[in-house]
Amino acid sequence: MFCLVCFDIVDDRIRYRAVKILKSFGVRVQKSVFECDSITEEQFIKLQRRMEECIDCSEDSVRYYILCRNCISRVEYSGIGERPGNASYKVC
Repeated sequence: MFCLVCFDIVDDRIRYRAVKILKSFGVRVQKSVFECDSITEEQFIKLQRRMEECIDCSEDSVRYYILCRNCISRVEYSGIGERPGNASYKVC
């Protein structure tokens, strides 16, 4: 499965730990956005559990967007970067 993870974390120390967790599951595509390509449901549950243990739920938020392969093929973007799945495609 493909999962896009976005976060808004207030504390720098917690943010650093969250980034470290996310890097072990995916690729950073923006400062607070990670793409986790081809993770299993078991890995996704582990990722969620680790993030929930890391963040302060009263101040921080993490969002997980599960995308199907058809949706991934329709992703558009502008500027630098690569399309999910490592295809070299750019809008501009």
